[in-house]
Amino acid sequence: MAKFCPLFSSSGGNAIYIGSGEDGILIDVGMNCKRTELALYGIGVDPDSVKAVFVTHEHSDHIGGLKVFAAKHNIPVYATEGTLDALTQRDYIKPETEINTVSFDGNEISSLLVKPFRTSHDAKESCGYVVLTPDGRKIAVCTDLGTVTDEVESAVSGCDLVLLESNHDVRMLENGPYPYPLIQRIKSDKGHLSNDSCSELAVKLIKSGTTRLILGHLSERNNFPELAYTTTYSALDTAGAKEDSDYILKVAKPVWDGKALML
Repeated sequence: MAKFCPLFSSSGGNAIYIGSGEDGILIDVGMNCKRTELALYGIGVDPDSVKAVFVTHEHSDHIGGLKVFAAKHNIPVYATEGTLDALTQRDYIKPETEINTVSFDGNEISSLLVKPFRTSHDAKESCGYVVLTPDGRKIAVCTDLGTVTDEVESAVSGCDLVLLESNHDVRMLENGPYPYPLIQRIKSDKGHLSNDSCSELAVKLIKSGTTRLILGHLSERNNFPELAYTTTYSALDTAGAKEDSDYILKVAKPVWDGKALML
């Protein structure tokens, strides 16, 4: 049985554990090494049992703890060629750490098969990941994308569980404290997914067979967990889907709360 836990999920830091508890992987290490270790211990996972870190892109809220964590625990790092180039050029990874370019055909790590898909974001070569578990379950991590491309929709369609970005409420963003250029960057096709865009994809996912949705990477200034939840819930309700019958909907907290989903 696979264990899924968003250890951290926000604009301030992101890290997700997927595995059995005996071994598994991390997707991103956006918090410092100590906090990441404590969060793993909190779900009964020894950091030394992590077999690989898969990086979505090189922005600091996704790799802030990568350099120290990967080196300390001798964990190989996987990412796209563009992301690895950014990590090495900017000294975000130690020379002794093993690095691997992800294969879009799939990467076998212990009992998991990890397949990347390209995302539209203002990074060197960002991606999301679909993880196939030994019992045939599919888990997708889909954040940091300004728009839902055909490749994104195809990759996450039919997954059992999807962690989906619900970054901001457009009205809060437009009327908030951010300068105009930053607002435009977030709203662009290479920025972040809004609550409304998230809800549109959520409806398609439920129709494709997804039964568990976790809304993640919420902005701490331009969103509220209740607002993100209500936006997607309302869209699913309008589409005729019933919560706790057709699907389970949760919002990932910025900092791990001790609970993991089992698949």
